[in-house]
Amino acid sequence: MLLSKEDIQRLERKGYERDFFVRYDRHGYAILQNRDGQCVFFDPEKRVCREQENRPLGCRIYPVMYDEDYGIVIDSICPAGDTISEKQKAGRGKKVLKLLKRIDAEAQKRISK
Repeated sequence: MLLSKEDIQRLERKGYERDFFVRYDRHGYAILQNRDGQCVFFDPEKRVCREQENRPLGCRIYPVMYDEDYGIVIDSICPAGDTISEKQKAGRGKKVLKLLKRIDAEAQKRISK
């Protein structure tokens, strides 16, 4: 999951160290850390996000996502994917594109420093 600067700041305000939940790729993108194939905020016993209220915007929009080949899609691996209406998909799709534009700009700033 890609993270915006705002996502990172919100989670840091909750007391998390950036190194715990963020990694940066060579293109400057901030990416949510995984441990053992799961998000660092996933509670495997309760099967819920530990930071539901403070989760990244991409997590809030999910399972709607952008696919470079197909555009706005519903992630086929999400068990709740069939509960998303076309209207919801379209609305969340606009949010995805806006978020990606912001994340792209933030990544560009990181690598141009």
